[in-house]
Amino acid sequence: MEDKSQSGDTITFLGTAGARIMVANQILASGGLWLSLSGTEILLDPGPGCIVQSTKRKLRASKLSAIILSHRHLDHSADVNIMVEAMTQGGLKRHGWFFAPADALGNEPVIFSYLKDYIEGIEILQEGKSYSVGNISFTTPIRHIHGVETYGMVFTTTNHTLSYITDGRYFDGLCHSYSGELLIINVVFLEADHPFDHLSVPDAEHIIKELKPKVAILTHFGMTMWQAKPWEIAQRLSQQTGVRVLAARDGMKFDLSQLDNI
Repeated sequence: MEDKSQSGDTITFLGTAGARIMVANQILASGGLWLSLSGTEILLDPGPGCIVQSTKRKLRASKLSAIILSHRHLDHSADVNIMVEAMTQGGLKRHGWFFAPADALGNEPVIFSYLKDYIEGIEILQEGKSYSVGNISFTTPIRHIHGVETYGMVFTTTNHTLSYITDGRYFDGLCHSYSGELLIINVVFLEADHPFDHLSVPDAEHIIKELKPKVAILTHFGMTMWQAKPWEIAQRLSQQTGVRVLAARDGMKFDLSQLDNI
């Protein structure tokens, strides 16, 4: 029988793909993260296939209180519109909030104009700001170095604090801005010798050593990461950092009650 925590705090990884080739060929799924925290359900970064991955796992979009976008790139935003439709039951029920950086709502908005009338409202993400949804709060502590306006998040629930470090190039501010018992970190590259604004395994090792969460979960894998077997990389990082490091899998559900036993 499935063990359910009293808090009901879970995170479902709808997809773990993190580079154009991985997403375009669906070598791994790219649906984003579904957070169920203190009775509040939130969808984070609904990339291509989110509607398929969520319904496949019997996650009901009508229960969502919000959809949050870390940035406007397609692998994080492609299914925003269908998920807003699903969250509002095709517009029959005005419901839910949409959070996104300003440039995701500018000249090329990621959300269709007619859908804005379906939701309760839109909040613009900004550096250093705090927000609340249902029973949880979250902050966007620092703007990332990425091709578009990008923010990670620190979520506070009734019982836990967790951080999501999304895409971007490494800089010292990352280690100074995130906290919590659980760290979810997008690690696209195996090695650091690349010109792109994405994190690598050496970056992840440094961040984990600095932040010392109880558990770190790697996700958003590029081809070099996938070929190197992320679960083996996670095992090695566990030994090197002294932190329990996991590699996310498509469909994996992590119960935050595990953090209470570490």
